[in-house]
Amino acid sequence: MRSEDLVQMALAMPGAEESAHFGKRDFRVRGRIFLTLPEAGRAVCKLTPGQQAMLLQTEPGLCAAVPGGWGHKGWTSLYFAGAELETVRHIVETAWRNASPVRKPSPATGQGAVEERPTSH
Repeated sequence: MRSEDLVQMALAMPGAEESAHFGKRDFRVRGRIFLTLPEAGRAVCKLTPGQQAMLLQTEPGLCAAVPGGWGHKGWTSLYFAGAELETVRHIVETAWRNASPVRKPSPATGQGAVEERPTSH
């Protein structure tokens, strides 16, 4: 998989936009980063600590916790160069969902209303 394949995958997520963070490409939904591309062949994804732990067990050669506090919060390096497309797509979608606003149904109408997720930093 090439970086541009990952870029197309990230931008296919509803509401996703490309931006930059410290001079590196990133992808956001409603201003929240869900994926960055710090270097060729590696992405950093916004996962929960539980999602990260599961991925480290099931895909140990594909993923690694980011060093330091960000890694403890779930941010995970994804070495996508030799990865299967569907595995990467699942990880990107999970990261996007983690950064997306929560939709809660209104008791009156049953319609979903956007509610911001609390930030963890």
